[in-house]
Amino acid sequence: PEPVEQASEPAAKPAKKRKRRPTARENAKAVEERIGHTFADPSLLTTALTHVSALKSPNDRAASYQRLEFLGDHVLGLVISDMLYRAFPKADEGELSKRLADLVRRETCADVARSMGLHEAIKLGAVGSAGAGERLRKSVLGDICEAVIGAVYLDGGYPAAAKMIGSAWADRMRKPMRALRDPKTVLQEWAQGKGLPTPTYR
Repeated sequence: PEPVEQASEPAAKPAKKRKRRPTARENAKAVEERIGHTFADPSLLTTALTHVSALKSPNDRAASYQRLEFLGDHVLGLVISDMLYRAFPKADEGELSKRLADLVRRETCADVARSMGLHEAIKLGAVGSAGAGERLRKSVLGDICEAVIGAVYLDGGYPAAAKMIGSAWADRMRKPMRALRDPKTVLQEWAQGKGLPTPTYR
């Protein structure tokens, strides 16, 4: 009898290689390239990108982005005010204030953060589902942007911060001013017109 040919088994598919996640240092180097500043003290950038949820001790909030955000918020306001003052020599105080409010609002900062890829470098702790983590990233993007500005200011001084902000905001500053009629702006303008202090919120 003729030998029966054995059906050959299909070759096993090669296992898919898992995409390696970049290390924290690789993320930091990528951020440095995008913002145009190399840190002498890399720990400042690490802190600026660290959310409270990633801290080993929730009480050690100074190791998160929050203090740097406070500083960066004011540095951003100063640099943008300087840019506006020079770019629009005929604009009065009211127009400059409206332009400033538009350029430093959270949504604008979040947009800048996305353009710099900061959303990919935020260090989060356990936040449940991946969807929850993504929502958290979006909610803190503007704050993280300001924290990075604060870190650049501490590391390289005003010139370094002004260079970074100028690069990211110059085109936005030249766009036609949009109407700012959101409730917060209306309230602040009313208070200013009455000679009252800036409102506080809760």
